[in-house]
Amino acid sequence: MENKTILEALKKLRANEKRKFPQTVDLIINLKNFDIKRESVNLFLNLPHKIKEIKVAAFLDKKSGIIDSITKPEFERYKDKRVIKKLVKNYDFFMASASLMPAIASAFGRYLGSAGKMPSPQLGIIKEELDSEIKKVVEKMEKTIKVKSKEPSLKFAIGNENMRDEDIAENIILAYNTILNSLSKKKENIKSIMLKFTMTKPIKLEDQKNEEVKK
Repeated sequence: MENKTILEALKKLRANEKRKFPQTVDLIINLKNFDIKRESVNLFLNLPHKIKEIKVAAFLDKKSGIIDSITKPEFERYKDKRVIKKLVKNYDFFMASASLMPAIASAFGRYLGSAGKMPSPQLGIIKEELDSEIKKVVEKMEKTIKVKSKEPSLKFAIGNENMRDEDIAENIILAYNTILNSLSKKKENIKSIMLKFTMTKPIKLEDQKNEEVKK
């Protein structure tokens, strides 16, 4: 599949009736020869283009003026599971000062872990509480999506209707090639690839004979 194949699919999707809200663009990768009990896909994808505005909170030693922050003395207020569940639900990502990670794991780990939002070395842990470091991590989070296999089909947002088709295509190319290279049998694990908007039917992009998406 080439870049023009993606652009043609996006053109067809845009030809559908317009909605009163910006629809999400979803990429669907259906797998085959993939044992969900023995194999898994668990990736952070750092995309070229931001998909949407995100909400980020930070666990820090001192309050920050540029991000919603929770300091260690404030951990006590989150002992109520209703309060902590609301916190986890209200933010897309969490970052943390490395020195606080043991305390964060103890106080918030159960809820952040199950939601897939626990700060990690891959995404979210900072060594110094500097504005420049915080901004750098937030910028990375704005372009990062997590893809995890719960069934033999991966479906995740790759863009939104307000983005340029060329930018959506670049996101798709990076996501597909990264996932392809993470699979044990590479192209033999790909059954089909589909693209859809929130309210449209999926359009098939390629079959299992194709290898990496070409720019």
